[in-house]
Amino acid sequence: MNSLSKKTLFIGGIKSGKSLNAQNYILKNSLSKPLYLATTEFIDDEMQRRVDEHKLNRSDKFKTIEEPLKLYNTITDCDSFVLVECVSMWINNMLYHGFGFDDMKRELEAILALDKSIVFVLNDVGCGIIPDNALAREFIDISGKLSQLIASSCDEVYHTIAGISTRIK
Repeated sequence: MNSLSKKTLFIGGIKSGKSLNAQNYILKNSLSKPLYLATTEFIDDEMQRRVDEHKLNRSDKFKTIEEPLKLYNTITDCDSFVLVECVSMWINNMLYHGFGFDDMKRELEAILALDKSIVFVLNDVGCGIIPDNALAREFIDISGKLSQLIASSCDEVYHTIAGISTRIK
């Protein structure tokens, strides 16, 4: 990895401010127009409002590519700083399309091995109660394991609460 290539994770609760802080981090550290890799695939009216809010926040400061599944291929072809927004939605998409933990782990390991500067955004979903349905438990388990994988490979990890990101690694 060259000295300019770096992996960073912003993790926190939903609406904690992690996405905006990750965007600001990239804009501060990127030498060219960064790539916003949008993973959200499932849109209802409420989710569309969330997507619109994200688009408004990033305006024209990012080049946006929407890719719900094949993150590695998209990142490999990119020559600028990449924001993966967000890993949680990607996990959701992968589960919906029949992929399992091992598939997701292999994809992320390949991404983490790339000589690219990447910022990952991930919801911290492991602080609540154990859900009463198997799919929600599987999602939380996979998210927890993948967050550990990403964090262990990142140069920096920020935990975000109430709009404040604190560096924990």
